[in-house]
Amino acid sequence: MPDTRPLAARMRPRDLDELVGQEHLVGAGRVVRKAIDAGQPPSMILWGPPGTGKTTLAAIAAKRARARLVAISAVSSGVADLRKIIDEARRLRDMSGQRTVLFIDEIHRFNKAQQDVVLPYVENGDVVLIGATTENPSFEVNSALLSRSRVYVLRPLGEEDVRAIVRRALSDERGLAGRARLAPEAEAALVAVSNGDARVALNALELAADATGGTREITLGDIREALQRRSLLYDRAGDQHYDTISAFIKSVRGSDPDAALYWLMRMIDAGEDPMFIARRIVILAGEDVGLADPQALVIASAAQQAAHLIGLPEAYYPLAEATVYLALAPKSDSLKRGLGELQRDLAETRADPVPLHLRNAPTGLMRQLGYGKDYQYAHDFEGHVVPGETYLPEPLRERRYYVPTDLGAEAELRRRVEALRRSARAAGPARTGDTSGSRPGTD
Repeated sequence: MPDTRPLAARMRPRDLDELVGQEHLVGAGRVVRKAIDAGQPPSMILWGPPGTGKTTLAAIAAKRARARLVAISAVSSGVADLRKIIDEARRLRDMSGQRTVLFIDEIHRFNKAQQDVVLPYVENGDVVLIGATTENPSFEVNSALLSRSRVYVLRPLGEEDVRAIVRRALSDERGLAGRARLAPEAEAALVAVSNGDARVALNALELAADATGGTREITLGDIREALQRRSLLYDRAGDQHYDTISAFIKSVRGSDPDAALYWLMRMIDAGEDPMFIARRIVILAGEDVGLADPQALVIASAAQQAAHLIGLPEAYYPLAEATVYLALAPKSDSLKRGLGELQRDLAETRADPVPLHLRNAPTGLMRQLGYGKDYQYAHDFEGHVVPGETYLPEPLRERRYYVPTDLGAEAELRRRVEALRRSARAAGPARTGDTSGSRPGTD
């Protein structure tokens, strides 16, 4: 009977020599290869994007160990399934000594209780656990289970890797075996658009081959029709969500408008919430541009409001405008640094009372107690500044939380701040007990 499985399943590598990619794990002399070749695979968590060989590695490991492979999906299996598998594994080991490799696909979908069921049996060696996940196991897998397993990271396949897999499928008896031809430009598009996912590439190749009926060459149009759109690896709650917004933020901070626009459109194209992007743009305006260009916050806020008003797809215009403006704006993190210093002082120094001269004094009793005494009204002085006055608690009198840069609009602020501080040092203490010019009871 002909093999009716999908092409990707038929072309699954049968041993490590057929596996393409992941040389850092299964190349000659590497630790995973040594363990699998010795028939002693450890319990491990395979973390990597789809189509990079996680399931294949589990199958090869079980085959080399002459172990029974039981594969389940965390999406459709529960505690009862796990207990049944483990009971069977223990009976098989007691009767024949054969081990069981338990492969759990998408192990991050199991909750804590489900993961805890497996824990003692992994520790006792009743099963060899191989878990596959596209999510960071540090966040999704129990620390106790992680401590009893080894985490290996699988990398996206390179274009040459995908090309080799496609060509093997075109020539191998398990695959298309000469029944289809692929035009060079079609191959280039298939390799590029599959985004390092061998399964996507093989599924699209099979669909395009079926459409041609094996009677003509597969063209670029056939491949485009089969793929429809690029396969983007993106999860709005997972690592790709955080990695891509991180790349966007760092591109804006690094004043690269081209990279910033690229990451912006990557997020929008993958279906990211535009208001999440808009919020990050507003934060960037305050955190990384700051007072070097006060207009940046105005533009970022306007972009956020416009995106909320019009929605996608047109929302990417105001978001792109704000992105480019922020990327090209002069940068300053003086406010961020100052607020950080302030937070440390609030945590590490005594919370001194508000100085008497700064306190509100709405009643006669409070004025008798000295509230507001010696307060000097800034508008009664030249330049609207009281020479030598301090508004910080005495122990923090010399602290400087805002230290402006010399970039953009902040250069002028720096000149003004330095002039004010020089004037205050030259004037010395301002309060001598004279209350003229004070406004008791006024904030």
